[in-house]
Parts: sequence; C-alpha cells; structure tokens
Amino acid sequence: MDNARRATEGADFRGPLDVTSAATFVLDEHDAVIGWSPAAQELLGYRTDEIIGRPVAVFLAPGGAPAPGAAPDPRAAAGRAADAAGGPLVPPFPEHRVHTAVHRDGHRMQLATAVCPLSGTGRAERVVVAADRDRLREWESRLAMLQGLATESPLGFAIYDTGLRLVWCNAASEREIGRPLAQTRGEPAQELYPRGGFVTPGYPETLHAVMHRVLDTGEPFLDLHFRAEQPSDPGREHVWSCSYYRLQDAGGRVLGVCEDAFDISDRYEAQRQVSLLVEAGRTVGTTLDVLVTAGELAAVAVPDFADRVDVDLAPAVLAGEVPGGTGRGTAELLRAASSGAAAAQAPGSADGTGPDGGTGPDGGIGAGRLRPLPVAYAEGSPQHRSLASGGLVLDDGTLVVPLRAGGGVLGIATFVRDGLRGFFDRGAVAVADELVARAAVSVDNARRYTRERESALALQRQLLPQHLPAGSAVELACRYLPTDDLSGVGGDWFDVIPLSGARVGLVVGDVVGHGLHAAATMGRLRTTVRALAPLDLPPDELLKRLDDLVGQSAQDSADALGTLTGDDDVAAGATCLYAVYDPVSRRCTMARAGHLPPAVVEPGGRVAFPDLPAGPPLGLGGLPFECLDVELPVGSLLALFTDGLVEARDQDIDKGLDTLARVLAEGADSLEDLCDRAVSELLPDGTTSDDTALLLVRTRELDDRRVAVWSLPAEPVAAGRARRLVAARLRDWGLDELVLTTELIASELVTNAVRYAGGLLHLRLIHDRTLVCEVADADHTAPRLRHSADDDEGGRGLFIIAQLVQRWGTRYGQDGKAVWTEQVLPVSSRSRASRAPASRTTHTPASHSCRSRPATGDPAGRAEGPVPAASRRAPVLCAGLVSDRRNASHPARPPPPPIRDSSP
Repeated sequence: MDNARRATEGADFRGPLDVTSAATFVLDEHDAVIGWSPAAQELLGYRTDEIIGRPVAVFLAPGGAPAPGAAPDPRAAAGRAADAAGGPLVPPFPEHRVHTAVHRDGHRMQLATAVCPLSGTGRAERVVVAADRDRLREWESRLAMLQGLATESPLGFAIYDTGLRLVWCNAASEREIGRPLAQTRGEPAQELYPRGGFVTPGYPETLHAVMHRVLDTGEPFLDLHFRAEQPSDPGREHVWSCSYYRLQDAGGRVLGVCEDAFDISDRYEAQRQVSLLVEAGRTVGTTLDVLVTAGELAAVAVPDFADRVDVDLAPAVLAGEVPGGTGRGTAELLRAASSGAAAAQAPGSADGTGPDGGTGPDGGIGAGRLRPLPVAYAEGSPQHRSLASGGLVLDDGTLVVPLRAGGGVLGIATFVRDGLRGFFDRGAVAVADELVARAAVSVDNARRYTRERESALALQRQLLPQHLPAGSAVELACRYLPTDDLSGVGGDWFDVIPLSGARVGLVVGDVVGHGLHAAATMGRLRTTVRALAPLDLPPDELLKRLDDLVGQSAQDSADALGTLTGDDDVAAGATCLYAVYDPVSRRCTMARAGHLPPAVVEPGGRVAFPDLPAGPPLGLGGLPFECLDVELPVGSLLALFTDGLVEARDQDIDKGLDTLARVLAEGADSLEDLCDRAVSELLPDGTTSDDTALLLVRTRELDDRRVAVWSLPAEPVAAGRARRLVAARLRDWGLDELVLTTELIASELVTNAVRYAGGLLHLRLIHDRTLVCEVADADHTAPRLRHSADDDEGGRGLFIIAQLVQRWGTRYGQDGKAVWTEQVLPVSSRSRASRAPASRTTHTPASHSCRSRPATGDPAGRAEGPVPAASRRAPVLCAGLVSDRRNASHPARPPPPPIRDSSP
C-alpha cells in the first residue's frame, strides 16, 4: 500500500500542453510578449522582465506565431462573434505545431506549440502553449494506448467502485458481457457472472471475496483463473486470466478496483489436458489388476475431462486371455469400471443389464471398482459403431475410443460431456485417444500378468490337494493363501495321506522362494512324500530319505552346471513337518526338518507347542532327524502351519505364535470357522508377503465296537481259530457278505505267520470305511508275491489275496511286522457305517493308555485274554504296496502238516 501511495503521489496526470503545467505566454496583435508564465521561464530561460514587450521572434523561429498584419484567425473571429453575441466562450484549440526555439543560453530546442486565440477588446490577442516535443510525443503515445485499451484491446478492462459496482468497462468487456456499458453500469460484479468462480488453488473462489481483499489490503492479485459461463456465449464455459489492483487518486483516496481479464479458455484446456496425461501416467497402471487399471482410467478423467467415463472390456481380457477382433462377436462386453457425477446414461449405453448399464450391486456411479456385469449396446449407438469399425466415434457429447493393444481390441472407453462442456473439440479427441492408448498398454500388461498368474495358480492348485480325504481318524480344515507379491505363487504346501490301519499321515512344508520354480519344486517334494509314506517308514526315516533325495538333486545340478547357485535348486533349504496319527491308539508320531512345530490344543483349551527337535532343513544334511511320540486325548486339535501365517516384516514370529495360540484356545463352532478366525487375526489385510498354509486336525478315537484284536499262538490250529473269530465278529458287524473272503484272508495270513515267523501272533479287524484285516508277528521278513509254477504245491495264497482285496501291504515296527489288507465294504454296509458313530470325540484321560477287550472265545471255550496296548496299537508308520511274502535268506523250515478246521 505504501508503494502504491508513493507512485500515486509522484504521478502527474496533466498533459504537457496543459496550461497549468506547460510553458505559456500571451501575445498581442504585434506578436509582442505581454504575458510570461513561470513554466515558460523554466523552459526557455528568460525572466519576465527580460522578455515582456519583446517580439516572439527573439526565442521562437518564424512560423511559431502568425506574422504581424496577417489575416485574423477565423476561429478567433468566430470566438469573438460568439462572445459579442453573449454565447459561451469555448474557442477551438488548434492542433499543435513543431517549431525551433532558442534558449536564453543560445542552444536550440524543438518545441510543440499550440495557439489559442482570445476574444475581447484588450491587448491580448492569443495565448501560446509550448512544451518539449519529445515529452509531448510520449504523452500522445500514452493517450493512444489508453484509447486502444478502451476500444481495440482484446483484454477486458473494468473498473468497479468501492461497492463493487461496475463504473466503466472497455469494448472487450462489453462484448463479453453482451450489453453496452449504459445498461450494465452500476450492476454488482457477482451478478454479471452469477455462476462463476476462481479455480486457482489458495485464493478465494468468488469475485466479491477477491475484490474485497484487494480493496482492504491494496495488494494486487495476478493471473487468477476464473471459470464461468460467458454471458454473451451461454451454454459454454470460459476461463479467464484475471488481475486485480486498487485504484486511488493523487491524494491516496481509494476509488475502487480495476479488473483486467483475458480469455484463456483454449490455453487452459490445453494445459489441463497435458496435466491430465501427466496425472494418467502417474496413476493409471499402478497395479497388475485389470479391474483396478480400468477403474484408474475412469477416475483420472472425471471431472476435469469428462462428466462420466465407462470402461467396458471383453470377458476374455478379465480372464487373461486374448480377445477376438472387431465385429458382431465383440459386442458382448463387461462393465469393468464407471465413474461420473451424473446418473444419466450415456447415449446408447447398456440396455438394462444391471443398474446404470453394468454397475453391479457392490458398485455405482463414482465407484472405483465394480462387479463386472454384461453390457449391451443399442443398434447404431456410438459404442456399437465403434465396436463394429474398431475405430473412434464422436457423437455430440459422447466420445467412444477403443482400447487397442497387440493388434486386438480389448474393449472401449466412453467419455460423456454434458452441461457447459457439451462437445469434444479436436484437441480433446486427441487427448482422449492418447489417454486410452496409454491405458490400453497397462490393461494389456495386467491381462498378461493375469494369464500368467492364473496359469501359475492353476499349476499350484493342481500340485496341492484338490480335496481332503474323508476318514474316521480326524476332522480336517485347511486354508492356503498365495503371496501378494508379483510372483503370485510359492512353495508352501500341505497334504493329508490316508494310511493303513485307519491311520492318517499329515504333512506341511515350505520351499524357499516364490513363483513357478518354487511351485514345481513343491510338487516334487509332495510327490516324493506321498511315494515314501506308504512304505511305513518312521517320520524321522522318511525325512532322512527325503533329505537324501533333495541333496542328490542339488548335487546333480552342481555336477551338470559346474557350480551350484541359490537359483539352481530351491528344494535345498526347504522345510517339512511329517506326522502320523493312529485313531486306535490315539498316538501321534512326528518329526520335522527345520519347520515350525505344530500347535497342540487339548480339549480343555490349553495350547502347547511340543518340544520337537528341529532337525536341519532338507538338502543340508549333517544332522539326524528325531521323532516325538505323544498320546493325544480324544478331541485334541493339531495346527500345522507355515511361517507365512505367524511371521511378517513388521511382526516378530513369537508375537504371531502367541496370537495363533490365543485364537486356537478360544476355539470356534467348527474347524472352518476357526480357520477363518486364525487367518483374519493373523493376516488382517488378507494378504501376506509370503505364502501361507494352515491345516487344522481334530483327532478322534476309533470306537471300540469297530476294532477287534486277538492274540493267537503260533500253532497249526491258529488258522481255524482265526477263521471262527473273524466270522463271528463280521456277523456281529452285519458284514455277512465278507465272511468267506475275510476267512480266507485271515487263514492265509495266519498260516504264513505260523509257518515262517513263529511266536505270538496278533490278529486285528478294523471296521472303518473299509474292512482292515491285519496279522502281526515278530518276524521282519517281508512277504513276497510270486507266480507259482504248475507243479508247485504252494505259493498261491498271497496271489489269491491280492485278487480279493482293494490293497494290501506290510508295515514294520520295532517288534516285527504286520501284513494288512483292505476290502471294500458292501454298499449297504457303507451306508450303515456312515450313519453309525465310527469314532469318539469325547475326552479320554491321557493316563488311560491301555484298555481291555472282552475275550472272544472259540467253540472250544478258549478265550483270548486282555490284549496289551502295544498289540492294539499299529506301528509308527504304514507301509505301501509290498510285493513278496518270502525272503530267500529266511532260514528253511519244514512246512507244517495241513490243518483242517473241523469245528462247526
């Protein structure tokens, strides 16, 4: 404000020929000077006493004033006539002329003079006003500039008083307002542009607020962008660059505020379009998700570029596939994203397939991500024409641009303008084309990633269990979450392997790294474990063999490549936990190779992590693996998991284990609900930087009514006794259809055990989803299936058994082996078994490790006494398919005489 006041005080608003400031002298009729002003003395150097009475030619070259005796100036004569008639004295002021003048000191100077004739009867004939020629020309230039600003300038100038009412405006402002100044003078500024506002950030939005601040502070505002509908051009928005500054007179009195404005609509639109492309480059394509990318395209263009944007993609794009070309077949699209402020449908948009043409119930206008719904277009609509031609279509306020990538059309983007921006000019069309072209590249990248990720996930899903096997031993629930990294898949895995004797093998593992390489390695390890599990190796021995295979694979890679790097075989360093649960004995045997121990939850809710020796990760070798054998109460819960569930970059693993223990202790209505709770508590965002696998196992005990165990001496009569015992128990179970077959199986197995093993024999029947018949002895020699020659008297028993059973095998333990068979139950028995309680889930005290069964006597009255738990319990692991019965190294033993069972 001080600077403005000083500038005003130093300014001289008088012209060079103004009589109050210019050099003025009065001449008589003889051109003698009879009057001399101080300004004339300052300009020419003559004092008043030196020049009065002297002729004008002393200092002014001839031609500066009319010569003596010259005809009187007609304008002067007219003035005198008017004065004599009593009219107003308004003599015309002649145009100035340039003369050479001589200063008192002798130097010459160019003066512009103007002569004003005087009327009256005195000596004064005329008044001469003189000024420096250069100063006059400068003043004339200023006058010309002001005249040009008022009449010719494209800039709009307007002056408002302190009440913000229009006082004056130039011709450009009149053209913008559409009315002459005479009609608009006195109107408030806000009423001239009622729906306008400033869009420059950091400044007031209304005209009155901006002008009041200028009036109050005196500080000018420069280059504020004002957007409004031009009164002389209704229906279209304009943007002006406006500046405001305060007006005040020489005394500092505030007169009002001046506004100058220049229409920059084209420039503003171009800048906004460039900014739109810059913003699109920053915000579109931030993820490799097709729907998110489509939503980013729709969001970036609203509201600055369009009032509504719809992005419709081919279904193949959402599935990661390559869409077809243009034509009728491409008219079936899905609404991938929609954004806008108005709810009106675009011309030719969806014909009712969902609200607003494809917006699902979980999205809407302005929503960033929608549930894709089918969209159909009316015949002849802009979208239909664009799909048919594969090109851009402009129809009034609707612009349809195809998304092209790789020579194909991925979909279309529809831009709609209404209201004040009801059309797309050539520049807007070019921007939309460039915007969609950039977005199409991002959509295509997301499509390619989707295809690769879906392929990888499909591979991993095929490598993981497709379903959990049904069984009476345990109740199961599982969850698998792939990583949220770009790789998408990883090497975490789990498996549930049904074993003989109604037992079940539980395994969980973690391969180092992510991606297809890790997933393929995971598949190799899972397949290896499934191949080793039927061999009935103890868990520590199974891990040892798995470790040897991984180490051998790494060594083979090193021999082939000459070196072994971290990427050559990601199986090295993998972790694994393997456990076997027997529902008959309620014992669980487990071992781990560098993996986290399982969580064990007792029926009362106490959670513990068993002190299971860790063992080294697979492929490292050097240290042995150790087993842990525990007896679990009925209804116990085992939680097998990978480190992705409990460990994160911002969370310590101990905290994750504590959270998991708390969730497991609280329990849930079902294992499925408990899985969901565990995942939501430990992974609240639903994503993880590492793969996550969780397997929950609720243990059961096989019901006593479903298990029968007998001890038999190694005597020739044992086979007949075994047949009678088996037949009686099967009839009790309602399995009459299997009596003859099972008698033959039990007789053959007992006979072989008596002949080749000796000692006390154990016969066990298990009525589960299959009928299991086992004969255990103290010998470690495996039976061997062979083809007998035509003249052989024996050797056909196992061959006959193999034809009668679903599968059979040999299981080894510390006290010997057990040969087992499984038979498929009859249909009627299977339906009854599914309805009957096959297992118990009530808590059984851990101290109750040995149970007695009522003796089952044969017709001779001999009863089998209580069977120790060791005989009821199956050995640690179950074996797979075994081939032969006899071992060539077995000591020869004379065959016993044939035994015939004569009992009824």
